[in-house]
Amino acid sequence: MATPLAPTPSDRPPIAPKIHQSPIRPTHDEAVVLYVIVVYSVVIFALWNIPGARNILNPLKLMTIGWHELCHMAAAILTGGTILSITIDPNLGGCTRVEGGHPSIILTAGYLGSTFFGAAFTLGGWDILVAKILSFILGVGLLCPLVLVRDKLTILLTICYEALLVGFWFIDHASALRWYCLFVGIMNVFYVVWDIADDKFFRKVNDSDATQFGVLFPRIPAHVWATFWILFEVGVLIGFIFIGIASFKLTPAQMYVQAAGWLPT
Repeated sequence: MATPLAPTPSDRPPIAPKIHQSPIRPTHDEAVVLYVIVVYSVVIFALWNIPGARNILNPLKLMTIGWHELCHMAAAILTGGTILSITIDPNLGGCTRVEGGHPSIILTAGYLGSTFFGAAFTLGGWDILVAKILSFILGVGLLCPLVLVRDKLTILLTICYEALLVGFWFIDHASALRWYCLFVGIMNVFYVVWDIADDKFFRKVNDSDATQFGVLFPRIPAHVWATFWILFEVGVLIGFIFIGIASFKLTPAQMYVQAAGWLPT
């Protein structure tokens, strides 16, 4: 009986080359997050500037404005200043009056703090576990401004937002928290846009920080400062988007398993 010959190298099927996917190339699920970021930006801009509808955002606006003013306060104290008064109002905007300290550092701290705080919250849009952790910060952040608020509608809306936050823990294995945190992130990261819109469209009592920069540095007009800060915010958001894409590559099923290991619902 003839023994079959061993296949020569030329007879063997070719080996498929390994495909190395770029770590910053978004998957299908990550691409959805990118689309949602664009939609959220448009929706927030509309709700922030439409009379009547503006009130729906009051609890989140108070949290956003409150964090912004807290950054001013922290910078003032760290540079030797004294806090004279602080205003947090969804219609009038925020205002922190200080005595002493380093004016340029105090003023810069507001937009810097809002931008990076919001950018950190956008990471919750990429991962359920991250969103779960951030939800505790969000829950406290919604309640803190109520110390200065007496408006019954705003208090009622805050209770509703807190109830949504709790409810989202039990929707689709807490996946709904991702979109809540992402919404809050976009609202904070683009604070300069809403701040300037309030200043220009609604003539709020408290000037935007871009206007204040124009006063502090009169050689540079306020609109130039506004453009600079908007470009800065866009740049930071793009940087954190790349971080999200590169760092969180889990599928929805894998995210459910990972998140279930920490306070399962």
